[in-house]
Amino acid sequence: MSTVAPSSRTQPPLTACSTAVSPAVASPATASATTATRRRALDWRIRFAVLSLIWGFSFLLIKVGTGAYAPFQVTFGRLLFGTAVLAAAMAMRRERLPRALRTWGHLLVAGFFLNALPFSLFAYAELTIPSTLAGICNATSPLWGMALSLVALSEDRPTRRRVAGLGIGFIGVLTVLGAWQGFSGLDVTGTALALLASLSYPVGWIYVRRTLAGSAHSNLSLTGAHLLLATLQLALVTPLFTTLPTSFPMVPLLAVVALGALGTGLAMLIQYGLVAEVGPTTATMVTYFVPVIATAAGVTLLDEHLAWNTPVGALVVLAGAALTQSRRRRQQDA
Repeated sequence: MSTVAPSSRTQPPLTACSTAVSPAVASPATASATTATRRRALDWRIRFAVLSLIWGFSFLLIKVGTGAYAPFQVTFGRLLFGTAVLAAAMAMRRERLPRALRTWGHLLVAGFFLNALPFSLFAYAELTIPSTLAGICNATSPLWGMALSLVALSEDRPTRRRVAGLGIGFIGVLTVLGAWQGFSGLDVTGTALALLASLSYPVGWIYVRRTLAGSAHSNLSLTGAHLLLATLQLALVTPLFTTLPTSFPMVPLLAVVALGALGTGLAMLIQYGLVAEVGPTTATMVTYFVPVIATAAGVTLLDEHLAWNTPVGALVVLAGAALTQSRRRRQQDA
């Protein structure tokens, strides 16, 4: 869910929540202007907390939305309202969409893996699993990213710390799933969909890094473009697999609107500003707060059951994820 600018030297951090990231590189002038504006507007720590809350509550909003609408409809609404927010931001900042067809082709793939696919998978997953489990599965993205980058990116070399982090994270996933109990009571299909959604983010980021690193377009421009393309993808798919709702219950509808406008559109703008102001290392620490907030929201507001192994396993997953990302973060700060 983060908006991080990939460079030719570094792999962008992989973060949470069914929320997409921006495959762009901002110019120094743009970053400086954004930084100055953000510092005058609101302290970054407040925006960091707001971003954590927005992404943490996104899983609850998905659960509420799918209570009345089909998963593809929830995803389409989310993308539509998220795109509208970014379009308004682009108009205010007089940003232009890319023009090269080659760039649009790469953005089409990025929009699929970073938005359309994971958003849809999480929506389908939450038909059968709690929002708390979906939020924790999302936290495995950095683990998937590290494993994939060792294969796909030649400059990412394995280290003892990163391999240990991957192993610890795997143990954490098994703990969350209750492997010693034979996964009894676990909906295998829903959990698998949530884990596949988490895998989709690093696949998208690796593709972005290999194809769009060094782009002259701003983060906002390319984010808006790939979100628009993801919206068009869902606009084509949704009518084929769903029928128009006969009624529009207000609470689920508001959940979908909030999921798109806040959890996708506004969240991307906040994360973009944080990266420009305090750097990707600090900005992507939001990853470690999202599953905590998602769990608290699901338990307190949706009365979801929470066994002891779920929070314990989640902490182990986050510890492993932190180890896998430590080397990369030092490179980004260099």
